[in-house]
Amino acid sequence: MNGQTAVNGQKALKVLVIEDEESYRDSLRVLLGREGFVVTLAATGLDGVRAFERFGADVVLLDLMLPGLSGAGVFRAIRERSDVPIIMVTAKDDQVDKIIGLELGADDYVTKPYSGRELVARIRAVLRRTTPQPAEVEEEPQRLTVSGLTLDPERLTLTRDGATTSLPPKEFALLYLLAANAGRVLTRQVIIDRVWGIDYYGDTKTLDVHIKRIRNRVEDEPSEPTLITTVRGVGYTLERTS
Repeated sequence: MNGQTAVNGQKALKVLVIEDEESYRDSLRVLLGREGFVVTLAATGLDGVRAFERFGADVVLLDLMLPGLSGAGVFRAIRERSDVPIIMVTAKDDQVDKIIGLELGADDYVTKPYSGRELVARIRAVLRRTTPQPAEVEEEPQRLTVSGLTLDPERLTLTRDGATTSLPPKEFALLYLLAANAGRVLTRQVIIDRVWGIDYYGDTKTLDVHIKRIRNRVEDEPSEPTLITTVRGVGYTLERTS
């Protein structure tokens, strides 16, 4: 692991690279170090989980195909501990691998071989759009109650039927955006631009994954949603019931 440094007086951001191919690890250590990141390297899934527990990270670059504990297993282990952004790496342009990453809830994915410039751009884009800032929903978000849901932007909590739950930043931003526009249909692109940012590189299926998670929190029957409904070919709306 490189020693932690500061660039222009700011704390250097930490990237955890979990990659079993030595050539990729070595090149990423040099590339990301040159870009001002603090880089931690791990060659196996288990070592990656241990490195995260010991050193933490601001973003994780995670190969899907790893010896021992798989990339999917590592993803789940890290997600149990943190909402740190995770970029999945696939060995080839395989739709199945992409679907696995999206279903897990990866923030982005890249396919080998990738260019160093593209990878750095994706890392910086993920870091920008995953910084926990509820204010990205609107400039001065206020506590909001609609359709039986109460959202507290200061605490990132959802209260429903008397039970309060803390939400990950992106889930909160998405639900808050829908609630603040209850009764209106928001297009998929508008939602992605507002929640993930206009420089989002990933597949729009990431939105569907987050909608599914939110429905599991707010719907009586998530498989037959009545509160957050789909407008086919357009986007989503949160029905105004109160």
